[in-house]
Amino acid sequence: MVNSKLAVGLIFLTQTVVGTLGNFSLLCHYILLSFTDYRLKSTDFIHKHLIVANFLTLLCKGIPQTMAAFGWKHTLSHLGCKLLFFLHRVGRGVSTGSICILSVYQAITISPRNSWWAELKVKAPKYIVPSIFLCWMLQMLVNVIFPVYITSTSSDKNITNVKDFGYCSSVLTDKTRNSLYAALLSFPDVLCLGLMLWASGTMVFILYRHKQRVQHIRRTASSPESRAVKTILLLQQEKVFRNIVNSQAHTPGHR
Repeated sequence: MVNSKLAVGLIFLTQTVVGTLGNFSLLCHYILLSFTDYRLKSTDFIHKHLIVANFLTLLCKGIPQTMAAFGWKHTLSHLGCKLLFFLHRVGRGVSTGSICILSVYQAITISPRNSWWAELKVKAPKYIVPSIFLCWMLQMLVNVIFPVYITSTSSDKNITNVKDFGYCSSVLTDKTRNSLYAALLSFPDVLCLGLMLWASGTMVFILYRHKQRVQHIRRTASSPESRAVKTILLLQQEKVFRNIVNSQAHTPGHR
């Protein structure tokens, strides 16, 4: 039992450390770019908010979960639990939404100019900033009720219907309310997942059609080239043959 808890704690610790170092390196990269003449792209704005959302998720979920796995429980107050769970849910939702916005933007960017969303391709960079802020606001509104049911583990002695998260706990209510609230929390994630699948499928289809066009162009372009090479080789062979015949005609004793 102790070994399993230690293994779980090491897994959470490794994920938290690796995730923090990765996002911190990206943050330093953008800080260094701000001191240069580099002109930020439209996707860089999405990356910055994605870094902030990932930091919220790591700090508010990874660190407390690691501490709980190593046995450091009952360290958070009611307010601390509510704040951590709220920030974690918002960061997790914004992270998913940012990836969704990035996928849709990339799908629009690589679309052909003669497609039906050619006009949206020009206007897409203008919609990135409002979309990111709308994502933040939506996640805050959806998860604002979430901290109401969160309490610290130190106050669970007189409460029977409780779900333990290790460092905090949640008071369970009736099943109907829990199902409705779970559907409300899952709707933005399901919507983002559907949009990401659609964008990924669209990009794969566009790249596949582009590959087919390139291969067709190469095949049609290679046939005249091969014919030209064959013609040049035949002319060279004919020229060599004529030179041999002429040289034999001018040799002494040739009739």
